Amino acid sequence: MNKQIGALAWIIPDGFTPVRSSGLLESHEAICIVNCTTDRATVNVTVYFEDDNPIENIQFAVEGQRTKHVRTDALEKQGMKIPKGVPYAMKVESDTPIVVQYSRMDATQAENTLMTTMAYPV
Repeated sequence: MNKQIGALAWIIPDGFTPVRSSGLLESHEAICIVNCTTDRATVNVTVYFEDDNPIENIQFAVEGQRTKHVRTDALEKQGMKIPKGVPYAMKVESDTPIVVQYSRMDATQAENTLMTTMAYPV
């Protein structure tokens, strides 16, 4: 079967990492990518903000038939990073079809919360 799995562009509209965490775990978010093709995928992330210019062209690779988990606090371009306590959104683009999932670990209370959802394929 030669069915294409994935898309070339994905949107994650709701990003937010709290400033403070409680307990042993740190609040964080991640994009989880799977590349089902045999080709290496070059991934390009753009981060959008409500009141600031975007951080553009954050690039990394996902090898063929592999997965990659990237914490959003590790995304960086020329010293610019996503600040904690600031709402943001992301566009994830690739030159090869990929599948993108978004996860959030909220550790602001003793009762931690893990949320995960598929990004929106464009």
